[in-house]
Amino acid sequence: MAIAMTQLYDLEQPVSVLRAGGLILYPTDSIWGIGCDATDDVAVLNVFHLKQRPFHKPLVSLVSDIDMLKRYVPKIHPRIETLLAHHERPLTIIYENVRGLAPLVVGKGGTAAIRLPQDRYCRDLIRQFGKPLVATSANVSDRPFPAHFGEVTSDIIQGVDHVCKHRQWDKRKFEPSVIARLGANEELEFLR
Repeated sequence: MAIAMTQLYDLEQPVSVLRAGGLILYPTDSIWGIGCDATDDVAVLNVFHLKQRPFHKPLVSLVSDIDMLKRYVPKIHPRIETLLAHHERPLTIIYENVRGLAPLVVGKGGTAAIRLPQDRYCRDLIRQFGKPLVATSANVSDRPFPAHFGEVTSDIIQGVDHVCKHRQWDKRKFEPSVIARLGANEELEFLR
């Protein structure tokens, strides 16, 4: 008898915290991140305060799949859809005319950085929550990002409402995602 993967890790507690407007510390498909409901203005503001992040620097959001992405991004270029299906590293895309996300998640001109995580835990967490999650590095702004859970500082751990247990033991060094956007000539521009 096969056991569903979502039963092998606890999603109930972090989803409950997210639904209550709280902050979580969780492993993404790249580095450990601080997460919250990307549509909740107050929760997003709390992330900025915890990170001591300037308000002019929007946050990355994660969605579970293309269908969820299409609820917030009215037009996805076919080249981007193909890239998302085949890119092997975590890839964050900057989209235009984004709707439905908290204002501090959206940048100038209605753009937002959104990623479909390649990590199954991350996708299951977002899918069960039902909305995009903020995914910003689990560090105070202008300090080094944590390459694994052991590098997350106590001020961040104490500043969130829930710390996910999944992958805490993993000491592999992770890097932030690649960031790209479709340029004026419909050519992909890599920003990081």
